[in-house]
Amino acid sequence: MIGSRFARAQRLSFAVVIAALAVCGQASGAESYPSKPGRLIVPFGTGASTDIIARIYAQKFSEMWGQTLVVENRPGSGGVVGTEVASRATPDGYTMLVYGINQTITPAMYKKLPYDNVRDFAMISLYCTMPNMLIVHPAVAAKTVPEFVSLVKASPGKMRYVSSGIGASPHMTMELLKTIYKLDILHVPYKNAAQGYVDLTSGQLHAMFANLPGGLMHVRAGRLRGIAVTSAKRAEQIPDLPTFIESGVPDFEVTVWQGIVVPAATPKPILENLHATMMKTLNAPDLKQRFFDQGVIAAPVTREAFLDYIKQERARWAKVVKEAGITPD
Repeated sequence: MIGSRFARAQRLSFAVVIAALAVCGQASGAESYPSKPGRLIVPFGTGASTDIIARIYAQKFSEMWGQTLVVENRPGSGGVVGTEVASRATPDGYTMLVYGINQTITPAMYKKLPYDNVRDFAMISLYCTMPNMLIVHPAVAAKTVPEFVSLVKASPGKMRYVSSGIGASPHMTMELLKTIYKLDILHVPYKNAAQGYVDLTSGQLHAMFANLPGGLMHVRAGRLRGIAVTSAKRAEQIPDLPTFIESGVPDFEVTVWQGIVVPAATPKPILENLHATMMKTLNAPDLKQRFFDQGVIAAPVTREAFLDYIKQERARWAKVVKEAGITPD
């Protein structure tokens, strides 16, 4: 009996020591953090709006952080591939993920995901917001939202719109418009927006909802025509373009957003370090200007506010996916 109690006591003491060492190790790691470069996983391909803005952000964040933040593109399945990679990464603060509107859409589309988009991540902050913009080829005889709706209704199933992939925000925005007006317009998904622009500008396709940064340069160059933006107010970068609400579509507002998350088990001191560094980064005047020039707005928030926003967006898009009957295939 005495021997067994002594053995149990030894095991208990050993467990306490190991736990204490682990805590000390975490504290020590947090105190020296960051001590090496990190990676920012972008779950989409190079050249897309998400990638362009992420690289601008990563450059400025690196300056504030004191270490290099390397952008790593992991495209596939509407952001699922890159998100899974990030969810399984070591929770040491050196792997971050660009987490945006797509990650709140996919849970409603897939019966089973290899991660939980809330439970498996610790939210840091939003870093930018932007509207989508309805754009058409100049040959399309529509200059306003009512004209576009009438044109689609006059030729059911004959007009084609492009998106950057099933479940991406451009696709979902058109699906939202379709549910409002019962439109019959063919969806032509591409692997990324850059490929879609080629066929849209050549006239093979008719329309597209584009993230403002990508669509803006084509509209300014006259290759495509802007119809309206999905923000509640007009975009300062293209003030002559009306909103959908102004165009007679009540409550039609879609905000495309991007933020930063890390694996859920990341220690709290590191989470606080990352948030503080993000706040400095997003409040830097030069970053704000570079974002604005690209058509986006810096959007720093608290960690709690970011989590609440994610939950709201998840509920909203689940409803749209259900009503539109969207599947990933």
